Amino acid sequence: MRNPTVSVVLPVRDAAATLSTAVQSVRAQTFSDWELILFDDGSSDDSPAIARACAADDSRIRVIASSHVGIVEALHRACAEARGGLIARMDADDTALPQRLAKQVALMAAQPDVALCGTQVTMVGSNIGSGRQRYESWINELLTHEAMVRELFVECPLPHPTFMMRRDAFEEVGGYQDRGWAEDYDLCMRFFLAGMRFGKMPEPLLEWHDAPARLSTVDPRYRPEAFRALKRHYLFKTYLKDAQTFYQWGAGEVGKPWLREWGRGKPQAVVDINPRKFGHVIHGALVIPPEQLPSPGEAFIVIAVGAPGARQQIRDWLEPRNYCETADFLFLA
Repeated sequence: MRNPTVSVVLPVRDAAATLSTAVQSVRAQTFSDWELILFDDGSSDDSPAIARACAADDSRIRVIASSHVGIVEALHRACAEARGGLIARMDADDTALPQRLAKQVALMAAQPDVALCGTQVTMVGSNIGSGRQRYESWINELLTHEAMVRELFVECPLPHPTFMMRRDAFEEVGGYQDRGWAEDYDLCMRFFLAGMRFGKMPEPLLEWHDAPARLSTVDPRYRPEAFRALKRHYLFKTYLKDAQTFYQWGAGEVGKPWLREWGRGKPQAVVDINPRKFGHVIHGALVIPPEQLPSPGEAFIVIAVGAPGARQQIRDWLEPRNYCETADFLFLA
C-alpha cells in the first residue's frame, strides 16, 4: 500500500460518548489522503467496539488495542505505527473542522522550514470560564513563529490537538517523552531547542472541548508545579544557559512559587512595584524597584506575573529603556 500523506494519531481512553463524533470529523475532511490510528489505551467502556466499527467502515482507520499504558506511551506507540510523512494529533473528545487537514498540509507545503504547525481553536464546553476564554484569546493571537517563541515560556503556544509535525523532525527531537510534565509542551520545547520553526493557521479549525475530567485537569503532570519544573529545565538549556546572573520580576502570588523552587540557581534579586516590599527578602531574594535593574545586556530578566494586562505594562516600562524581549527579558507567566 502507498503510504498516506498524513497519519492522524488519536489515543482513546474511555471515550465512548465522544469517539464517534471525533472520528467522523476526520472522515469528513476535504483532504482524503490520511490514515487514522486509533490507539485504545485499555478502555473499560464501549470505546474498543466503537473503534472497531469505525475501522470496519473505513479502510483508512487502524485500531491498536493495548492494556492501559498512559497517554505518553500510547502516543509513542501510535506514532511508531504512523506511515505518513506528516503526523497530526487528534483527541477523542474534540472535533476537527472539514478543512483542517487540507489547510495544514498546504501550510507545510508552502513553508518547508516549518517543522510543527497548529491552528487556532474554538473552546467548547459548559464550564468554560473567563480564564479559559483568556487562554483561547491568547493562544489564537500567536500566529507567527516569532510571536510563539516570544511567549513560549508562558504556555505551550500551539494547541496539542491541532499539532501537525514532519515525521523526520519529530523523530529527530526524540518524539513524545515522559518527563513528569506535559508531553506536548515538552515536545514543543525540544523543537525550539533544535532550532526548528513553528507555524499556525490563522483560523479556528478545531473545536477544543473542555470537560472537568479532561486529562489536563486531573493528571499531576499538568499541575502548575510541573509546568514550572519544565520551564526551569529548558530555561537553563536556553536563555539562562550562559547567564552569569539573572533577575526575576514578580514577587506576588505568581512569582513567589518561582522564588521557592529555583533551587541553587536563584535570581540575584526580585523586582516588584510595591514600595512596601522594597528591601524585604522573599524566599532568599532581595526585593528591589525596577529602577535598580542592571542596564540592558548586563543581566537577563525573567518575569512571573499574573494580573491581567501586567505583561504589557512591563513591556511598556522595559522597551523604552532599550531592553529587548528574548534578548534581555522573557515572560514565564
